Amino acid sequence: MNCRLAGLVAALDEAGRAPLAGPVVSSCVVWEGLPSEREEVNDSKLLSEKERGRLFGWILENAYKVTVGLASTEEIERLNIHHATLLSMERAVRKTPPQLSLLLIDGLFPLKGIDLSKPVVKGDRKCFYMACASIVAKVVRDRLMVVYDAAYPQYLWKKNKGYPTEEHKLAIRTYGLSPLHRRTFRGVREYCGE
Repeated sequence: MNCRLAGLVAALDEAGRAPLAGPVVSSCVVWEGLPSEREEVNDSKLLSEKERGRLFGWILENAYKVTVGLASTEEIERLNIHHATLLSMERAVRKTPPQLSLLLIDGLFPLKGIDLSKPVVKGDRKCFYMACASIVAKVVRDRLMVVYDAAYPQYLWKKNKGYPTEEHKLAIRTYGLSPLHRRTFRGVREYCGE
């Protein structure tokens, strides 16, 4: 993974757009240049849970700053997933240092109101900085879903993290929807017969 830049470079990515339950989480990871000794990072979706956890710890220890923003289930329902994702991203960026040189965003569009934002399609597979943000967002969201699993163990979120697996759909049909389910998502109400 290349992508060597100077100054304070931030990268922003999200996790949790597709699940049926839980928040959407964004992470902004700031680096001062490119670390001389760095781990081999990659898109979080291409790493095992164990590898993500190890790299998460390394990123927290070595990055200039790591911030997280989330949008709740209620905000996803009220705003829609696209606007809730933007809200979580804005919350993560607000906590970063003001003297950033560049803000890389995984996706197609820059973040409104931030002149130094640059979108990079599939950036989490191309760029070290963006892969780090991908890992942090995914680990934080997955760990939140494990916490929520303790309150709602019937949905097996510790295992499926809220994604629409067959076991999750069956649990919805059996037990109905929890307060953390995204009722406006296509198919969610059908799974429980509403």
